[in-house]
Amino acid sequence: MAQTSIGFGIAMIVLGLGGYFGSGMVSMTALIPAVFGVVLVILGFVAKNESLRKHAMHGAALVGLLGISSAMRPIKALAAGADFSFPILMQLLMAGLSAVFLILCVQSFIAARRAR
Repeated sequence: MAQTSIGFGIAMIVLGLGGYFGSGMVSMTALIPAVFGVVLVILGFVAKNESLRKHAMHGAALVGLLGISSAMRPIKALAAGADFSFPILMQLLMAGLSAVFLILCVQSFIAARRAR
């Protein structure tokens, strides 16, 4: 699961950088997914240490859960009639990546529990 965390972290970094440069480098907030990605990568490397794996992966799952919350603003905007725009797409992509990552984390936690 450490490799999965690193992989999703890299995907988030790419998403953040793509959002920042794709939006013309106008707003630093486009880099928020990259910050989440850096944290996931760090936690993935920490999880390679057997004694720290459980704590690091629970921390990574928490980052995934927080990432899902990025869907709230675009959903509210779309429900209010806003046009589908690049920032809304980036926020939904971040939430989607976070949701998939969190699902994989939960499945891993269940499998680890059953293996004991």
